Amino acid sequence: MVYLLGIESSCDETAAAVAAFDGERKTVLADVVASQVDIHKKYGGVVPEIASRAHTEALTRITKQALAESGIALSQLTAVAVTNTPGLIGALLTGVNFAKSLAFANALPLVPVDHIKAHIAAAYYAFPDLKPPFLALTVSGGHTSLMKVDSFTDFVTVGCTRDDAAGEAFDKVGRVMGLPYPGGKEMDRLAAIGDPHAFPFPSAAVAGDNLDFSFSGVKTAVINTLNTMSQKGIPFPTADIAASFTNTFTRSIVKKLDMAFDRYPLDTLVVSGGVAANSHLRRAVKELCDRKGIRLCMPPIALCGDNGAMVCSQGYYEYRTGKRGDTSLNAFANDEF
Repeated sequence: MVYLLGIESSCDETAAAVAAFDGERKTVLADVVASQVDIHKKYGGVVPEIASRAHTEALTRITKQALAESGIALSQLTAVAVTNTPGLIGALLTGVNFAKSLAFANALPLVPVDHIKAHIAAAYYAFPDLKPPFLALTVSGGHTSLMKVDSFTDFVTVGCTRDDAAGEAFDKVGRVMGLPYPGGKEMDRLAAIGDPHAFPFPSAAVAGDNLDFSFSGVKTAVINTLNTMSQKGIPFPTADIAASFTNTFTRSIVKKLDMAFDRYPLDTLVVSGGVAANSHLRRAVKELCDRKGIRLCMPPIALCGDNGAMVCSQGYYEYRTGKRGDTSLNAFANDEF
């Protein structure tokens, strides 16, 4: 039996989890997340320096809590896995340095984990029979990536955003609309009651024979529409704007996914990341997969956001391949893909 402690601190969630692995059987024994939403709410977005300080204050407490809830002592752990890329550099460094200290003080192997790979690996808990190769879409506050997963540890980026991430666009539009932070959840609710065709916003699917996205254009178009209404004293039709923006977002994603499966004839799609909790995206992607006869694997909502369990999951496969970090392990804001 392999017992892993997973540490995640790439943005504004401090997370620690303990998971058990017996071959391909995976069990989350404890998963603790300390959210910083209330801290950053007043600023309308994540403040990196404040996020780093909050991680520093929370890491010891939530790690002790995760170990206590799991019933696994430090001496029983097989290894410590930690997110070291990509993300906010200061936030990553707090988790990496904490994990290094904990691992080497207790003579435990240290396993560095890529944040995007970890999001994808969250699906293995809900779908124990899921195995590569498959396509994976990761959509979150900081990332929008389309990857071909060749093995549990070999990933190739075949498409990505060229500027803003999908979640970032949702939050910025929500902030201008006056919605509570983070804006994604309220945008999801409003989109269900608005007219998705009220505003013809530009597509986020980059034109041409590629699988890339660009969310800055549609984000700017929405914000300009809101600013024009504000200057004219016109109340925001929030539901219609949310519905139109969400419709543009989902159609853009589906367009590139459709192209991706034509290019890479695989039979499975994994959709992960915080924005994968969006009900409209989940429905649109399911319709595409049903039409094309593709198996769709999406982690449960609880594992879509940043968490330690996903770090354990990917950490397990990295551990099996012999990947290790030493005292020189560093954090990197951008990943290797």
